[in-house]
Formats: sequence, structure tokens, C-alpha cells
Amino acid sequence: MNSLISRRGFIGGSLAAFLLQPARFAFALAPESLPDFTSFVNVMIGTGGHGHTYPGATVPFGAVQLSPDTGTRGWDHCSGYHADDTSLIGFSHTHLSGTGCGDLLDFLIRPARGSVKLNDRIPFSHADEKAEPGFYSVALKDRGVLAELTATERVGFHRYTFPAGTDHHFLFDLAHRYEENNNEILWSELKVIGHDTLVGGRSVGAWASGRILYFALRVSKPFDRVTLFSDGREVKNPPLELKGQNLQAALHFATAANEAVLVKVGISSVSPEGALKNLETEIPDWNFDRVRLAAKTEWQSKLSRIKVETQDSRLKQIFYTGLYHSMLAPTLFDDVDGQYRGMDGNVHRLSAGSHNYSTYSLWDTFRAVHPLYTLCLADRVPDFVNSLIRMANESPAGLPVWPLQGKETACMTGYHSASVIAEALVKGFKGIDFKSAYGPMKRRSFSDDYEGLSLYRTYGYIPADKVRESVSKALEYTYNDYAIAHVADALGETDDAQALLKRSANYKNLFDVKTGFIRPKNADGKWAWPFDPRAIGRLGWRDYTESNAWQTTFGIMHDPKGLIACFGGETAFVEKLDSLFNQDSHMPIGTPPDVAGLVGQYAHGNEPCHHIAYLYALAGQPQKTQSRVHQLLTEMYDNKPDGLAGNEDCGQMSAWFILSSLGFYAVSPVSGTYVFGTPLFDRAEIDLANGKSLTFEVERRSPDEIYIDSIAFNGQPYPHVSFAHKDIANGGHFKFVMTKNPTA
Repeated sequence: MNSLISRRGFIGGSLAAFLLQPARFAFALAPESLPDFTSFVNVMIGTGGHGHTYPGATVPFGAVQLSPDTGTRGWDHCSGYHADDTSLIGFSHTHLSGTGCGDLLDFLIRPARGSVKLNDRIPFSHADEKAEPGFYSVALKDRGVLAELTATERVGFHRYTFPAGTDHHFLFDLAHRYEENNNEILWSELKVIGHDTLVGGRSVGAWASGRILYFALRVSKPFDRVTLFSDGREVKNPPLELKGQNLQAALHFATAANEAVLVKVGISSVSPEGALKNLETEIPDWNFDRVRLAAKTEWQSKLSRIKVETQDSRLKQIFYTGLYHSMLAPTLFDDVDGQYRGMDGNVHRLSAGSHNYSTYSLWDTFRAVHPLYTLCLADRVPDFVNSLIRMANESPAGLPVWPLQGKETACMTGYHSASVIAEALVKGFKGIDFKSAYGPMKRRSFSDDYEGLSLYRTYGYIPADKVRESVSKALEYTYNDYAIAHVADALGETDDAQALLKRSANYKNLFDVKTGFIRPKNADGKWAWPFDPRAIGRLGWRDYTESNAWQTTFGIMHDPKGLIACFGGETAFVEKLDSLFNQDSHMPIGTPPDVAGLVGQYAHGNEPCHHIAYLYALAGQPQKTQSRVHQLLTEMYDNKPDGLAGNEDCGQMSAWFILSSLGFYAVSPVSGTYVFGTPLFDRAEIDLANGKSLTFEVERRSPDEIYIDSIAFNGQPYPHVSFAHKDIANGGHFKFVMTKNPTA
């Protein structure tokens, strides 16, 4: 096989010779008629700037994200890696993709030589890195070591090629972690089994406080001896089992020149035995190339769900990297035998054929990531949604907000698990226990005293003199009311549905006709002062969540007609919307760094703005939507490490690009409709469920023809600004005829 020939060529040569090879492996991907979609992915997009992505090896929605760590402190190391760094700490097995808060970085391995240094760093060059979906490698030249990483769903697989030496070791670090957010090791344990296996686990008091994760590590070459460390001190005459807070182990061995030593690490939320079973089931042998090919093949399968045609290789790379990033979360959170640790801390077992997931950045992802899944990953939607429903019933906190590894971080405003569940119901997905979801939904809506909800029910808004971020919280609750009303109605809870729909208009209670902004109001019914529409709050008191009055005023996704009426009609609304984009981009001191990617006061780098450009179309000005969307598509994304305008946020920044470049966006996902924007590609095809496809064909003579002259659906004129999911669920064909000048 080509992979074996390449491997032997390296072993017989040198590290320098390897680095000169243009490609180490040649993979055959079936079917042969398809291009290699993985070759369009630039894994490094988002690893610089404030994208907060990682470059390492994982499979779609895998529990393991095996990646290099270059830092563990500071906002730009939330994923453990940043493109500006020139040294690394080692390779750990869990990472967050694009979040604005840090955690994970579990179970680090660092190859080393000589005396054990617990806090060592290894210099490296980005020129010596190679990364593609499911694979990462870096030549550590000063050590003479080539590190290669791949993964299955629950197992990280390492291959390290060493020079000759008798004093090599792996440092396995249970103390390594993201070091902010009051992050500390609550407990850790490890056990040495024979001369090739370690098992154990730890609990971390971090962002997801108290989360528990276990591991099983096995090496292909028996280690000569083990040195154990606790709290930075070597444990003399160590026992085979060790418990403590900060544990580390050095596995010592000798190697011949160009000898490869492989390491498998399985993880589990349930037990060390579960981690070992995951390891032995998913990688029963030591065939690294087979596992790498399997990962690549799985990515090829998922990336090929959407096929775009364009002569612009840069845009194609941005698109497929975005599609790749959209499939890094949620992450699998169960064992091969169906066991998982629930939000109640107990171990549960799934029914056959089901899976449990975690890592839901819901405040971000309900907007575009989950709508994307309903199109190109419909087979995953029932498991994703049922996982949220299980959490809602297992968790003492009720409806999930930002769940991570069996714990609730309670991060961000609203409770958008309700939005994701309701969207799946509206779009007709089967195999989801919606009835079981309604109990937690009703408790949250009508009785929970959660983050100002009792005040919201009393006042019809949240008083700014009583609760921080009152405006954003109230607006998120109006959308959650709208979402849960759909579930209530479908289940025959008519009175609840009507009450919630009425409440979903509560945003009007915060609309100030005089200033034309949604703004904070105190318990006495008077507007809070001082008021600056650029500021996130008043005198150190936040009224808005990662946004200001300019951005939040247009944050009504579920009732654009009602919002337009607040302004007195479409003309005044469009004028105000123009003003948003035409303001200068100055932001006051204290504005969170998330408020980025500014066009006027519109902030594409943060999620509350993502639907706003599409509001023009709903106000009778579709040509303005087309112009703004094209600007954002072409200016806010690039195929460089700093090519994202803000945090990737578990795929949301990318999902906006994917949907918008296809020519549409879900302004209100729960509505089950999509609003037309402007297509970026010449042709696109989405593989839907049941073998159906949705095709977008674009007729244009030059790239500057960005305005839609006409749309046809299945050969018939289609004069609408939006389309319904139910109308395309069984496939269809849109044809866009584009023009250089707006037609309205």
C-alpha cells in the first residue's frame, strides 16, 4: 500500500528527509467520482486572531479532540492553541472549538528525553506542522521527534518517531488543565498495570465545575520503568495506585534510530474500565494508518453532504473549513456499551442505537448550526435533541443552557435548548420524545425563578435596577416563550401556548418610541439613565449581554413584523437599520472583545447580530439584504489563521457563512422558514434525508452580479423572500438569475 511504502521510506531515512516529502500518504476515498473534500479544509483557519479553534485530530462530533496545547491561560488560549505561539506543552485529548471561555485540555502527553522536567516546553515551527481532518503532525526538531496524531470517536492515537537513545520518556500529565475560571483539580487517580498500561481519572473544578473524566493509556513498547509525581514531587517507592490532586507519570524507554512508539488513550465519563473498553473496541490493533484513513473517510462522508461549485479556490476552502468546524460539536458523551454519566452525576445506559452528546454552545448555535444540521445532517438531529431532553430531565438545573461533560455551566442568557427542541418539532423530525421535554419547559416558563424570570413574569420585562443584563435576558426569554409555545400547542396544551405567545411580545415593553431603541427600564416603569446606545450598560452595570442598544434593538428574530410596527412602518425601520450599518465603529471602554467584526455598530463577530442583515428583506428591501450579506461573506472571512471575525463558538460563525453562501438564512429557526440572501457559488447541492437533494443553480455572467433578478423553484417562478423547510424537506431545485444592479 502507498501508506506503508511512505512509512518505510521515512523509517529508513531521516527527519529532514521526511520534511522534504510533499505528501506522506496517498488515500483512496470512495466513491472515486467525488473529489477529496478533506483537501479543501484548512484546519488552521481560526487558530489565530480571536477564532479560538484548535488544529488537532478528531472525527465528526467525536468525544476525543487530540491536539497540541501551546498555552493554558488567557482568552486566546480557550482552545489550548494559538497561531502566534512558537512552543508547545504537549498533546491533550479534549478541546473546545472556538468558545469564549476555557476548559478541558484533559490528559496531556509530552515526548521528552533526559531528566524529567514537569513544566517543560518544546519549541516548534508552524512550517513543520501538517494538519487535515482527522490528522495532525509536527516535527519537534530540537528533540528529533516526529509527533503524529489521529483519533476515533473515543480514543486518541499517537505515533512518535524517535532518534536512537536510552533516556526517552513520555510525561503523562493529569495536572495539566486550562488554568483560569477558578480551575483546580478536585481529585485525580492513576494505576499502573504491567509495563504498558495506565488507567485513572480526575475531576476538575472548572467552568463545568465538578466534571469527571477517566482514561486508559496503552503503549506499543513496554516502558522500562515509571516515575510518579504528586504535587510536583517525585513519589519514592511508588505504589501501583496513586491518588491526589496533581499527578504526573513519566514512562521511560529506549529506542533505536527512527523507531516509532505508539500510544492509545481512551476516555470515558463512566469509569477507567469504560475507557479501557472504548480503547480496546475502537482500536484493537496498532495500525495507525488504518485509523487515520478511517478518520479521513468519515470526514469525507460528512463534508460531501454539501457540494459547491466555484472557480474561487479561496471561497471553497473557507466553505469546507466552515463545514468542518460546524461538525466539531456537540461532542459524543457515551461509552461503546451505551453507558454515560448524566447531569445528575449518575451513570445511565442508553437504549440500543442511541447516543448521548454534550458541549452545546446553545446561545450561539441555535441560530445557524442546528438549522444547518436539519438540512445536511438530519440523521443526527434526533440524538442531538434527545440528549438535550435527557439533560432537562436529569439535571437539577432543568433545561440545559450550556452543558459541558455532564455539567451545566449556565453560561449566557436564555435557555435555548428549548429553541433547538422546538425547531426539530416544527420541522417534523421523528424519534424525539417531545412529550418528555414539555415538563421541564413548562417549569422553566411558568414557575422557575431563573435569572430574573419571576420578575419577567410580573413586570412583562426585567427591571434594570434589579437584575444585570436585564434587556438581553428579557429578549432571550421572549424567543424562548415563542419556541415553547410551539411545543405546547403540538401537545394540546392550548392555554399554555396562548399565554406564551402573548408573552413573546414582551420585547415591546422595552421599546422606547422616543429614542427608537430597546433599552433598560427600572421597576418604577421609568427608563434607566444615563443611556448611551453604544454602551453595554451604565456606570459598570451591564444591561446587555455582549452587545449594546444598537445591536439588541434588532434582536427580535421571531416577530419582525411586530418590530417593524414599533418603528411606525417599513420606511422608518429601514432607515434605522441603515443607521446601524452606517454609524462609526467606535466602542466605549469596557466593551467585551466578543463585540468584533464591526460594520458601523453591527458586530458580525458575535452572534446577536447574525440575522440582522436579513431583516431588510422582511421589510421590503431584499436588495439591501443581498448587498450587506455579500459584503459580510467576502469581508468577514478569510482562509488564514485569523480568518474569522470573532470566536468560532462551536461552529456558529462558520454555519452563518455556510447557509448565507448558499443563498439563505434562518432568521427565526423555530419558524421553520429561511430568508433569501445572495448565493456566493455557481452551484450547490445539499444531500437531505432519504436520498433526496436540494440544489441551488446560479446563472451569472460575472462575480459582481450579486443581486437576485429572479428565482424559480422546480421550474416555476418563485416571487417570495423566504421558503419553508417543509417545502424542501423532500428535495427541490432553486434557480437564481443574478444581475449587477438591484431590481427593487
